[in-house]
Amino acid sequence: MTAPSRDVVAPSRDDPVVRHGSEVVGGPRGRRARPGGGWWTPVRVLLVLTFLTFAVGLLQKDYCRDTGWAAPGNYVHACYSDIPPLFYGRGLADGEVPYIGQEGDRQVEYPVLTGAVMWVTAQLVPDDLDPAQRSLRYFDVNALALAACAAVAVMATAALAGRRPWDAAMVALAPGLALAGTVNWDLWAVALLALGMLAWARERPLAAGVLIGLAAATKFYPLFVLGPLLLLCLRAGRLREFGGALAAAVAGWAAVNVPVMLADFDGWARFYRLSEERGAGFSSIWFVLSQQGYDVPAGLLNTLAGGAFLACCVGIAVLALTAERRPRLPQLVFLVVAAFLLTNKVYSPQYLLWLLPLAALARPRWRDFLLWQAGEVVHFVGIWMLIAGYPPGDADRALGENGYGATVLAHVAGTLWLCAMVVRDIRRPEHDPVRTERDGTPVADDPAGGVLDGAPDAFRLARA
Repeated sequence: MTAPSRDVVAPSRDDPVVRHGSEVVGGPRGRRARPGGGWWTPVRVLLVLTFLTFAVGLLQKDYCRDTGWAAPGNYVHACYSDIPPLFYGRGLADGEVPYIGQEGDRQVEYPVLTGAVMWVTAQLVPDDLDPAQRSLRYFDVNALALAACAAVAVMATAALAGRRPWDAAMVALAPGLALAGTVNWDLWAVALLALGMLAWARERPLAAGVLIGLAAATKFYPLFVLGPLLLLCLRAGRLREFGGALAAAVAGWAAVNVPVMLADFDGWARFYRLSEERGAGFSSIWFVLSQQGYDVPAGLLNTLAGGAFLACCVGIAVLALTAERRPRLPQLVFLVVAAFLLTNKVYSPQYLLWLLPLAALARPRWRDFLLWQAGEVVHFVGIWMLIAGYPPGDADRALGENGYGATVLAHVAGTLWLCAMVVRDIRRPEHDPVRTERDGTPVADDPAGGVLDGAPDAFRLARA
């Protein structure tokens, strides 16, 4: 492994956006300034920023907290959350255990660790409150837990960034974190995957695998990290470490899934059946095509969406194996997850959280990050304004199909822009801010790479 520089990168000197923004507080940090030494370390500042962002997000949800999540106005105010409705809709308020003995619409439609979180937090809600108060208490308990998950993800991102811990401020200050952090339970998977990648960075492949497996038992997407790991370990000749991580991931996933499978296979399989059977969901490109009169038959949708994702993965694999310099792990993971989100049948508003730590690590430039976030904010408002027109909604204030389609295009364009920047950095590493200073001086290989960091190539495909 290469020896990292001990100097923490100052964003006000490294990033043009931060440098110009710093003029309001006296300008960039001087070259003779001594970093560190005070109580306000980067991690502590980042934690404060994370909780402040989360607090802003809770204020944005204040209308729904006051009026309840069943009122049509919650869409117009863009404060909807799945958490309170599912407290009653999935039998949690009545003491039902997810997956076990549930039938029909009462079955929990998430992987087992998400179901476990839903059930455990339900036990913290007193039975002697009225239904509205119980629903609010359930939301608040989960919001507190999700804020802790966000803090874990930010700290892990700072550690993965090596000499660039301030890159994690992109996660801590992301508008998407404030808006989508409490829509669903996705931040649990985000935090577990960030910890898994951190374990890999610290050359603990078995721990990394277990955490990745647990993350995949919370949301499915963390499994996608294994593909980039395989490609990079193949190039570096470190397949033994990959094999250990893969075996540990399978073991971690099985440890929490198999008991539920044995107890009630039908309840356990609800998530997987729904993933296969559901049609084009809100905000997917397939849904927008349907709105514009280009409906894809249900029997063909899985094939097209899966084929598009597979084609993207093949392209990413070719990029990874032919690039003159081996890509960094976060770069490839970001590209794979972004490809899945762009081609999938469903794009729920909170899915933007999946990319937050990966984007900060793959392309740590505020300009590109904010362009992407701008598209996501436009889309976040757009989806709720579309649903506001559904009965019994508020059609007078709802967004029409064409306007909504434009907001989806904003989300797609922002994500594609960030993907293009990451691909450029892979093809031209001298543009990668992690690997080179602004003057072109090489400074690092892959701080998140673990055994891959600084390792020579054992295999590389020649470019066509």
